[in-house]
Amino acid sequence: MVLQRSSSPASPVTITVSSGGRGAAEVAVGSSRSMGLTSPAPRHSLPNNHHSPVTVSGRASSGGGGRYCPASASREDSSETSSEFVHYTVHIPPTPDHQAPPSPTPSRPERSFISGTIFTGGFNCVTRGHAMAYSADSSSEEAGAKPAGRVCRMNGCDGEAFLCRSSSPCDCGFMICRDCYLECIAGGGQCPGCKETYRGVSDEESAEEEDEEEEEEEDRPMPLTSMAEFRAGRRMSLIKSTKAPPDFDHNRWLFETKGTYGYGNALWPKDGHGGGGGGVGFKGFDEPPNFGGKSRRPLTRKVGVSQAILSPYRLLIVIRLVALGFFLQWRIRHPNHQAMWLWAMSITCEVWFAFSWLLDQLPKLCPVNRATDLSVLKERFESPSIRNPKGRSDLPGIDVFVSTADPEKEPPLVTANTILSILAVDYPVEKLACYLSDDGGSLLTFEALAETASFASVWVPFCRKHDIEPRNPEAYFSQKRDPLKNKVRVDFVRERRKVKREYDEFKVRINSLPESIRRRSDAYNAQEELRARKQQHEAAGGAGLGVEPIKVLKATWMSDGSHWPGTWSSAEQDHSRGDHAGIIQAMLAPPNSEPVMGAEASDKNLIDSTGVDIRLPMLVYVSREKRPGYDHNKKAGAMNALVRTSAIMSNGPFILNLDCDHYIYNSLALREGMCFMLDRGGDRICYVQFPQRFEGIDPNDRYANHNLVFFDVTMRAMDGLQGPMYVGTGCIFRRTALYGFSPPRATEHHGWFGRKKIKLFLRKNTMGKKRELQDDKEIMLQPTEDGDGDVEAQLLPKRFGSSAALVASVPVAEYQGRLLQDLPGVRQGRPAGALAVPREPLDAATVAEAISVISCFYEDKTEWGQRVGWIYGSVTEDVVTGYRMHNRGWRSVYCVTKRDAFRGTAPINLTDRLHQVLRWATGSVEIFFSRNNALFASRRMKFLQRVAYFNIGMYPFTSIFLLVYCFLPAISLFTGQFIVQSLSITFLVFLLAISVTLCMLALLEVKWSGITLHEWWRNEQFWLIGGTSAHPAAVLQGLLKVIAGVDISFTLTSKPASDDNEDMFAELYVVKWSFMMVPPITIMMINMIAIAVGAARTMYSEFPQWSKLLGGVFFSFWVLCHLYPFAKGLMGRRGRVPTIIYVWSGLLSIIISLLWVYISPPGLH
Repeated sequence: MVLQRSSSPASPVTITVSSGGRGAAEVAVGSSRSMGLTSPAPRHSLPNNHHSPVTVSGRASSGGGGRYCPASASREDSSETSSEFVHYTVHIPPTPDHQAPPSPTPSRPERSFISGTIFTGGFNCVTRGHAMAYSADSSSEEAGAKPAGRVCRMNGCDGEAFLCRSSSPCDCGFMICRDCYLECIAGGGQCPGCKETYRGVSDEESAEEEDEEEEEEEDRPMPLTSMAEFRAGRRMSLIKSTKAPPDFDHNRWLFETKGTYGYGNALWPKDGHGGGGGGVGFKGFDEPPNFGGKSRRPLTRKVGVSQAILSPYRLLIVIRLVALGFFLQWRIRHPNHQAMWLWAMSITCEVWFAFSWLLDQLPKLCPVNRATDLSVLKERFESPSIRNPKGRSDLPGIDVFVSTADPEKEPPLVTANTILSILAVDYPVEKLACYLSDDGGSLLTFEALAETASFASVWVPFCRKHDIEPRNPEAYFSQKRDPLKNKVRVDFVRERRKVKREYDEFKVRINSLPESIRRRSDAYNAQEELRARKQQHEAAGGAGLGVEPIKVLKATWMSDGSHWPGTWSSAEQDHSRGDHAGIIQAMLAPPNSEPVMGAEASDKNLIDSTGVDIRLPMLVYVSREKRPGYDHNKKAGAMNALVRTSAIMSNGPFILNLDCDHYIYNSLALREGMCFMLDRGGDRICYVQFPQRFEGIDPNDRYANHNLVFFDVTMRAMDGLQGPMYVGTGCIFRRTALYGFSPPRATEHHGWFGRKKIKLFLRKNTMGKKRELQDDKEIMLQPTEDGDGDVEAQLLPKRFGSSAALVASVPVAEYQGRLLQDLPGVRQGRPAGALAVPREPLDAATVAEAISVISCFYEDKTEWGQRVGWIYGSVTEDVVTGYRMHNRGWRSVYCVTKRDAFRGTAPINLTDRLHQVLRWATGSVEIFFSRNNALFASRRMKFLQRVAYFNIGMYPFTSIFLLVYCFLPAISLFTGQFIVQSLSITFLVFLLAISVTLCMLALLEVKWSGITLHEWWRNEQFWLIGGTSAHPAAVLQGLLKVIAGVDISFTLTSKPASDDNEDMFAELYVVKWSFMMVPPITIMMINMIAIAVGAARTMYSEFPQWSKLLGGVFFSFWVLCHLYPFAKGLMGRRGRVPTIIYVWSGLLSIIISLLWVYISPPGLH
């Protein structure tokens, strides 16, 4: 028997008698830590993982049949709670000693068990639920939870229960909402709890309530009858018949409302009324409205680039290609016989440069722009309809992934601001879930997230009330513009001041967490050491001599006085970075489906949130298990762990992944992305990629950190082909595409350049016919309703692992991600309103199952990382993952919003920037030498898309030829020879044509992409800087990995912490020496020396050859101009020149002096 007593002494005590288990009675009073939980709604998937701590015995219960081991050792062998209960209610009247407490305010609901428990588990250890001790005013509680006991207990309903004469309708105390109560009255009048007839409400009261319901229904607009009823041969009127009272006057109603006789009228009133008659024509009337326009209006549209720009752009590409062909032909037919070695090196480099330029330019032939219509999205998915009379949101769920690994290099305050921007995003709260992956298992990140959940209860309602943009508090309060712009509420200034003060205190708490954790751990460790010494002294009988000192583990302690299950500051066994248990903590439990409005400002409520929904999305902390001897696959492995965890806990059909330093700058960004996923043809889109925008970069953008040529030119151009590549962050995925399934339709390209197209319908039933699959083992997801003939279902456990809950979530995610069946041309869609139902509540068995799928051994003998999820084997797992999806026939979309969707930080230091480019280039080399090379792409990838992906793997090898070509001008000046025998008019004309066409192409790219000429020039400069420093190192590392098997490891790029420093660009002037700086410095030195030597030789020569000097100086000057930002970066801040600069300057002066003496010896004068 389970006895549950509420906190109120005047409330009824519910005694639940269970008929299952071992017959032992369990009593759970208050907030016992070993309380067994059952889900109020049935879960349709049962875990059968033999590694999972969840076990099922006998008949499955309504809660999923799960069992987990609580933290208390005395309750580990507690029996399972059956799902069959009989409820009795005993009313305890209030007494002078036991008065009923005041009713709780809606802004401070009770904390749920799930959000107050941290779940841990892993290899050879039992999954445990550790109940956390929280203070009464802990604001990390779910802001939108309803009071306990006031929720309808009918399965599948979470409406608010109503009271009849201050008590429940039945004497048994079964809580039920008004809608379910009326259904029970209509179905026999029996209480679902005790099966007795309702007696508390008379028949007259029931009739009055039914009349009220009928009046409400009469006020609602009457829907049209579906066309399916007409096809079935039913003879019905277009207008739904209603029983009007006998004294109802139709003529008076038409006169007062100025209405018409329904949809069949020949005339339709304009602006809702007739506007009178008389006169010529149909004055005051308009054409009948297009009732099918709601489903036919597109959510997105493609805006092509103006042909006045695009046609000359394509023509110039052809002209420059022809000019390059004639130039190379002329160069090959006119060698320099006086310096054949110089001519051979130059012509080899020029041929490669022409080939590389062609690979880069061909995918830019079809650039496009896109636009969305958010009003259509709101009308289609968030408006009351026949199937959704309450107007609940019918948008699919989105799971947001945020990844972090090291709190020292990725400050917790930066991560906290990113989380706050996600929690405050403009998207249905019940459809949003945020997961933070802490790959370092740090207590600092955990407690910072708890503080973030606390501050979110203030920040999120403030953003919703005043429409704050951006919804990152650090970015918002740091803006230079007037905060009062477009703000009309009179209380804005006062509440902004309060929230700003609260945020300053929040930053102080976050920044003091490291010291707080250290002091707490030192105090607990000292106490443990004293206790151990005391026990040792008592065991030794008081003899203090000859006793060895006891070694006490230096543990890291949580605030409730328990060991942190993750990484400790002093690495110990089972508590180090590569050896710790898996951890899951729901900081914010899933919200209710109905809005919860706030209250007026008080001591507990910082701001007046009346009329503002104060619910918060679900927020989960996840740290996957790590053990020695297992390959954890860096970021890709962490993302796959989040995919499995979210599939069990929330199972949103779409996934947004963000880096910890990339926050949501536009609160409507998620809606913009969903417009592409839910529009006609959106079922073929695997992901929507947003451009990356950066903050904190110097105004001159010295090292091209904005990378606008790639994000605004290359990515827009790829959007006109098969879609942009995936760049690692700011991307909304379709979950089924991440699972490795093929799109519902695809196109195969055959013949030369893929001109012959063959359309494939991959999800159409084959009617028993065999179909040859490709080498990559194509997976076709069958329709959910055709599950009986799904042969692939038998192979799903092999692909996804042994978790039955994870396998069962796959078809659910596919169904929820479908298009609406009302759209024209949709064969397998979902009905409107199918996603407006409430989400199943989260229980302990579900979290325990989620713990099992983040274990270190779960991916063994599965296809995770091979075909399913993020792909392993490359440091640029993002590009490989996107390539695999395009290779199966999926499409992607590039979404450029008017207001930047996301913003992040980029390294402005030269060394950090070079290391970032080195990692990207090394990943490209790995792609080139793997099966992910575009040369082996399937026929479902377009020809120009193949060229774009092939260029990604090829571009680092250009650095070899670029290094040689940067030394050629200096060699020419040293030797007195040139790449051509003489500067003829033909050579100069070709050179002029190639240079002019390149400049004109740049101008047109600037025109249709929207970037500036300065940004284009910065990109050209850093192309040469990276090509002579990071790219050669990447080629060397890639070859070592392919040939010798040397593994490549990279350190995290440090993210700048948010502070109030006066000099925000101080990091720009810091010089950190790196081996990659040697080649550019050598190139600059040799070219400057060569210019001096060549000028001196020409001036002192008896027969000066000024043409060769001018040719060599021109190309040397071209090299030095491109390396100017690199040289400026080496100089550091003015007045703070590093010592290395003096060393190189001294060596340069000595070398030039010796060369001068060699050229013109003093004895000759």
